[in-house]
Formats: sequence, C-alpha cells, structure tokens
Amino acid sequence: MLKATVYVTVKKNVLDPQGNAVQGRLHSMGFNEVDKVCIGKYMEMELGTTDRALAEERVKAMCEKLLANTVIEDYRYELS
Repeated sequence: MLKATVYVTVKKNVLDPQGNAVQGRLHSMGFNEVDKVCIGKYMEMELGTTDRALAEERVKAMCEKLLANTVIEDYRYELS
C-alpha cells in the first residue's frame, strides 16, 4: 500500500488574504522577522495499490479535479 502526501498552496502571483492576516498578527505580536506567510492545505491518503505509476496518475487526477483549484493554487505530492 502506498501513502500520498499532498500539499496545496496559493500561487505566487495570487493574493493570499489569510496569509497576510496571519503575517500581520505575527508582526503585532513582535515576530517582525516574518516576511511572508502562505496558508495552504496538507492531506495524507492511504492508497489501496502498490503500483506507483497508477498511484501517481490517480493522485494527479484527484488534485486536478478536486483537491486544488489549479487556477489559483499549486500542488505537489509525494508517494511513500
């Protein structure tokens, strides 16, 4: 069985109001060294296959169709 770890983040050229809000709050708490905060999603999935090529194909399809809004978000995944 393979495990997929998926990371979804806002694209670099898209505004991240949630990240900006967290950065502003960190600054107000004295953490002025924080230059930028990017809020994203982290997912772990156990896949019922040991076929790595099939797993990659299926995880990519999941990301493209549901897990990431590819207009404004980037994604990456790892299989283990």
